[in-house]
Amino acid sequence: MNADTGSVEEGRNSGERSAEPVASPSTPEIQAEAVAEEEDLRVSLTGLSQLATGQMELSEVLIRVAEFAVRAVPGADGAGLTLMEGAGAQTIVASAPFVEQVDAVQYGIGEGPCIAAAETGRTMRSASLGSDGQWPRFGARVQQEFGVHSALSLPLLAGDRILGAMNIYAHERDAFDDRSVSIGELFAVPAAIAVQNAQVLAQTRRLAGELQSALINRAVIDQAIGIIRSRTGCSQAEAFDRLRNISQGANQKLRAVAQNLVDEAVHRAQTRHRE
Repeated sequence: MNADTGSVEEGRNSGERSAEPVASPSTPEIQAEAVAEEEDLRVSLTGLSQLATGQMELSEVLIRVAEFAVRAVPGADGAGLTLMEGAGAQTIVASAPFVEQVDAVQYGIGEGPCIAAAETGRTMRSASLGSDGQWPRFGARVQQEFGVHSALSLPLLAGDRILGAMNIYAHERDAFDDRSVSIGELFAVPAAIAVQNAQVLAQTRRLAGELQSALINRAVIDQAIGIIRSRTGCSQAEAFDRLRNISQGANQKLRAVAQNLVDEAVHRAQTRHRE
């Protein structure tokens, strides 16, 4: 091999070596951070799946979901959940006091990322709320008053129905990158299922309580009607009309009038028995 050929080969080899990627000194740190994020997401998803919704009040379930969201989504400092019932937001919970304050501003002025996410069913993100033209009044206030710069709001979807939204906040600017959004949207799917299950159980409990109350009320009213009939000899319909007239005249609920009549009859019976 002549000198010229050797120099070409050396140059080629040198060029090949220089084209090899140089390991970044931050690579181990980035890998460690990614592993930690995956572990946080795993723990949060596991926690969601193990929520004892049948043993907890609706607000307790929502708070736990918000706490899991803070751990799952990289960059999050706090989170809150808002459920939409009827014409507007009815149930609002937060993982930290500042989140509650931020959401109070949002619903007080009627604009913000959570409201937009719940109305549109789409993810909303802001890297700098103070200069974000989407929600100028909301962003300026929360940045100035609470030092909150970043927001990520995710709709809670159950099929075609929007249950509400999950609001995630951070004090730093640009806290939520594309990975945070992807993780947040992934987490929002089982979170919506947990919320829906808790809602169904809460509604079931409420209906059961109302039914029990209605049965008790009906029993007391029937007893009062029986007392009136025994005293007057009137029909059941006539006794009910008398009871209703007493209720209207005294401006009291029918159940309260019936209970008073039953209590009075019991007291009289007890007095006669003692005599």
